[in-house]
Amino acid sequence: MQDDGLDLLFMLRAVRAAMRATRHVQARRGAAGPQAGAAIEKDDRSPVTVADWASQAVVALELGRLAATAPALAGLPLVGEEEAARLRAPESVPLLAEVVEAVALGVGHRVTREECLTAIDRGRGAPTKDAFFTLDPVDGTKGFLRGEQYAISLALIEQGSVRYGVVGCPNLPASGDRFDRADPVGCVAFAVKDGGAWIERDHGEPTPLRIADWRAGQPIRACESVESAHSRQDLSAQLLASLGAAGRPARLDSQCKYVVVARGGADLYLRLPTRPDYREKIWDHAAGALVASEAGAKVVDTEGFPLDFGRGRELSANKGVVAGHPLLVERAVARLAAMRGNGRP
Repeated sequence: MQDDGLDLLFMLRAVRAAMRATRHVQARRGAAGPQAGAAIEKDDRSPVTVADWASQAVVALELGRLAATAPALAGLPLVGEEEAARLRAPESVPLLAEVVEAVALGVGHRVTREECLTAIDRGRGAPTKDAFFTLDPVDGTKGFLRGEQYAISLALIEQGSVRYGVVGCPNLPASGDRFDRADPVGCVAFAVKDGGAWIERDHGEPTPLRIADWRAGQPIRACESVESAHSRQDLSAQLLASLGAAGRPARLDSQCKYVVVARGGADLYLRLPTRPDYREKIWDHAAGALVASEAGAKVVDTEGFPLDFGRGRELSANKGVVAGHPLLVERAVARLAAMRGNGRP
């Protein structure tokens, strides 16, 4: 691996630190029972945990260290998913204390409550045309709550294109397909636009990533979201059957699916919109899409268009995601078009 910039090194350090914080929260939750680190409901009814807030604070604090060596980078907006408003409420004092504890463990030094709250709110930045970071602090919160797969996903977007992507997968094995349990080590995948993708375990030597060499006539290994609310699993089944795939796709949460494709553990990843007007959030795909594409995958939407990260907080120009071996992706997109033409979903 070549050193492609100070920003990537800081991004890697930030994600590793956030992984330490989220592992701490998950370990406490497992030791203390199902109420520890309990989730609450956000306005959009998706769960948010201590881990989400702690992870966002850790990443913001770590990126803030860029100020001493690269002030221009330190000043870039951080477009994240969480905000600190609920943690500022008087009744949230015990919850905030848990967040502060996890953040301190992640960054390796004591932090104040106000430092944590300010860091979390730094993630409410707005996308710009020039450059910004985007973060999903815990992608796959329900997977986190189940003790299964989740990811910390951080990307640097420049001129609407992902330049660097880092996907921390605390519970993902570097090989194999047992996604229903937590790997004790986990892994970090990262990529540089037009420069390749790598995976590392426990700060070991990074290993280049490459997709599996799928060929026509071979079995198709597919993966999709665990939650039916995130992807049309019925349509996936129809599509895969028409392509000749047998069996149910592997189901796991978060951008870990992109990493599984990138390391050759699946040939195709499908995320098919559950309603016509739904658009994906940029932080749910930016880092993972770059990792998969730099490992040789083709990543497009369900109509075959490249993902456009230059239109704000959503992939407003795209519908769903199809990622995997280029030949297989082309066949899947063509089959989807044919299904639409025949009046099928």
